[in-house]
Amino acid sequence: MTALCDNGFVPNTSIPTSIVDPPKGYPADWEEDAVLKDGTTVRIRPIVPSDTVALQEFVNNMSTETSYFRFFRVKRELTDEELTTFTAIDYRDEMAFVAIADGELVGVGRYTTSDDEDVGAEVAFTVADARQGRGIGTLLVFRVTAYARSLGITEFKAFVLSDNHAMMRVFRNAGFMLTREIDEGVYTVTIPTEESESVYEAEIETERMATAASLMPLFYPASIAVIGASRKKASIGGRLFNNLINGDYRGPLYPVNRKTSVVRSIPAFKSILDIDAPVDLAFIVVPSPHVLDTVRECAKKGVRGIVVISAGFSEVGGAGIDAEAELLEIVRSAGMRMVGPNCMGLLNTDPAINLDGQFGPITPPQGNVAMSSQSGALGLAILDYATDLNIGISTFVSVGNKADVSGNDLLLFWEGDPNTDVILLYLESFGNPRRFARIARRIGKTKPIVAVKSGRTSAGARAASSHTGSLASLDIAVDALFEQAGVIRVTTLEELFDVTALLANQPIPLGRRVGLVTNAGGPAILAVDALESQGLEVPQFSDELQAQLRDRLSPDASVGNPVDMIASAGPDQYRQILTSMLESDEIDAVIALYIPASTEGVIETAVAIREAAEAAPPDKTFLAVYMDSAGAPTELASELARFPTFAFPERAAKALRKAVDYAEWLQKPTGDHVTFDDVDPDVAGALIAEALTDTDEAVWLEPDAVDGVLGAYGIRLPRARVVHTADDAVAFLEEVGGSIVLKVVAPSAVHKSDVGGVALDLGSPDEVRAGFDQVMAAVPDPEGVLVQEFVSGGHEILIGMFEDPNFGPLIGFGLGGIFVELIQDVAFKIHPLTDLDARAMISEVKSARLLEGYRGGEPGDIDAVVEALLRISALVENHREVIEMDLNPVKVAQPGEGVTVVDARIKVRPVEGRWIPSRSDQPMRL
Repeated sequence: MTALCDNGFVPNTSIPTSIVDPPKGYPADWEEDAVLKDGTTVRIRPIVPSDTVALQEFVNNMSTETSYFRFFRVKRELTDEELTTFTAIDYRDEMAFVAIADGELVGVGRYTTSDDEDVGAEVAFTVADARQGRGIGTLLVFRVTAYARSLGITEFKAFVLSDNHAMMRVFRNAGFMLTREIDEGVYTVTIPTEESESVYEAEIETERMATAASLMPLFYPASIAVIGASRKKASIGGRLFNNLINGDYRGPLYPVNRKTSVVRSIPAFKSILDIDAPVDLAFIVVPSPHVLDTVRECAKKGVRGIVVISAGFSEVGGAGIDAEAELLEIVRSAGMRMVGPNCMGLLNTDPAINLDGQFGPITPPQGNVAMSSQSGALGLAILDYATDLNIGISTFVSVGNKADVSGNDLLLFWEGDPNTDVILLYLESFGNPRRFARIARRIGKTKPIVAVKSGRTSAGARAASSHTGSLASLDIAVDALFEQAGVIRVTTLEELFDVTALLANQPIPLGRRVGLVTNAGGPAILAVDALESQGLEVPQFSDELQAQLRDRLSPDASVGNPVDMIASAGPDQYRQILTSMLESDEIDAVIALYIPASTEGVIETAVAIREAAEAAPPDKTFLAVYMDSAGAPTELASELARFPTFAFPERAAKALRKAVDYAEWLQKPTGDHVTFDDVDPDVAGALIAEALTDTDEAVWLEPDAVDGVLGAYGIRLPRARVVHTADDAVAFLEEVGGSIVLKVVAPSAVHKSDVGGVALDLGSPDEVRAGFDQVMAAVPDPEGVLVQEFVSGGHEILIGMFEDPNFGPLIGFGLGGIFVELIQDVAFKIHPLTDLDARAMISEVKSARLLEGYRGGEPGDIDAVVEALLRISALVENHREVIEMDLNPVKVAQPGEGVTVVDARIKVRPVEGRWIPSRSDQPMRL
């Protein structure tokens, strides 16, 4: 029974957004704030018994039509029994989510399983009349189906009256492949809970539109209040207010100051509540103890966006963390969006708004580069350098503590912003890396994203008890994330601006071939060294092109590439040679390098270089290097064909390499997430659950459990068992024939070979008995010995996994055995892997050439290695309890003969709930 409403709803009972004392089984991890398509926010949470009053009021306020659609008759109130049935649920066979906005219950979505096989689980959705059309119904559909899917429910049935077109439209817009049958005016609609491609795309598009709409009041406010606007020009409140005025903001501007009646000749208000006109955006520049009350007043006023400049929150720890949590609760409950706290503000250079809402002294020129900085002080420097380098800014945001608006939100806004072509990020931390990767990968296909991530070294170190964990680091995780998402990572601010100046002003290179023209041989040699060290090509020009160039130059000139025109070259030579090179299809990018040999002809040469660039084909990338301590003359700058000019060739080479890498990433297919029909997650899950019985700590699985888990995922293992006597070890030898391996089982034996806890290739009873005594004596805490069939020959590799607390699972691949840590030749990718990710991991490891039969050696089964990586990724995806894994060594046989895991360890930990941010990504969830 389903209804969607379109009439007035005026409840008067406030309903709690979060549950402090939840009932048994309450899935707290499914509480969330989400953005609706009109830009407002809503809280979604599971229903609880204390919601009876709000639910009764919700029903009381239904219109006649809504009530009829929901109950198939007009029902004005629920009985006590019905209220109990609807609110006291088990959160498994019965589940309901409520939507809460402005303290009111505004929507309910529920399912109830049935013993009737023809029904399965019945689903119903109702949205308050006044809230219809905002996307609440769609959001509830997404969340109810996702919850049911997590419990293995595969299908819903909904009973919908034939004239309830709105509900049918919600189902279709959510991307579900519906089947329906009608009987006596009632549709029986069957809805699969599977997240099909169409459902996922519908979620993504809803998220993009909703998030962009929610940020519009921040970037395009119809009116602004500055709470804390000051008459003191040197104060933060004074500087920010002055910037808004001096920037010629297009809307009404209201200063709020309790101590004065006028600021900058504009009448001031004691409180935002005294303003007798709507306010879209409020900047808050008051001492931190007053921020919460100020934001409450903003909520009461109906402000849609706030920028909290004030500091003193989570960045100071202690009480500041609690204050920020309360601040966010006020913001979310009121449906507002917030930048900050502890930030320097934002700006939008669009002439339609002219919003300079930051307190810095610099206003950058208008342009096509959007920028976000997590550091306020660094944000000031960024704006300064951007202005000095003439990099035009579309929008700039200092996100501060990122309590609400995050980098992911900004990416979604910039995705559809017609004024933004390039996106810059300065990051100190990530919120949800998995969501970032999904969003950045999509946006990066049309708009390059350049990022500086601080904390590359010891800040990312952590203790680990496996080979994989000790090899992984925070910086490796960031590199893996950025590489998979197509984000251009730079290590310095100088490089950030160099790459941006190139991407914002020039076409993306079509390839790695670079042509170089210069009037100085020494710098040309340095330039070629820099280019080739970056993996770029400086190809020898064809005889035809060389002849064409030689006709225009002195006999002493060199025309092979680089083209060294010698010091006497003037503007005519630069113009002619550059024109020929830019028109040639033998190169993809051209660098013009110039060193003034005298004061004569400098301006004319700069003009010649500029004019050649202005006449360049639209697909040719052009850069200039002007080596002079005084910098390049203004005559080199062009408004018709903006191109970057560098002081040294090394900077140009680095920037060009980043642009080439981005171009190559654009051409790569995305790959597929492979599923396997022969895996048995139930068996693996039972073994993991048994290991975690009666423990709250992470534990290593016993060898038999490891074998069982890997075997459930089709990972080949040699025959093995744990024994406790030498006689049992000899019996195993006689059982398998051939040779066996002995490995001590002990809590202290993390790396068994390091302590002498391994005995290999034992083929006789005497060798086995001696080996047993040896490995048992190698550690102080032996618990037994793993006896295993000996696998000879083949290449040894490592496959591993480590759970990063911020980035989620990292999957690693490298040369196996003891050498993996010795030479650190390992590749990591963020989970989950695609088929192309797995193959790329192998190619990124230098020693993996051994698997190709390097120098006549035996090749390995690379396809089987790819499959093993994908099977491990499937295992990690299905079992969130797994936090660390080492398969080392893994023996790789010849092509077609597969791989065998010789030694394996798996660490698991208890998991509560179904939502782990580092492993999950729910679109629209804030």
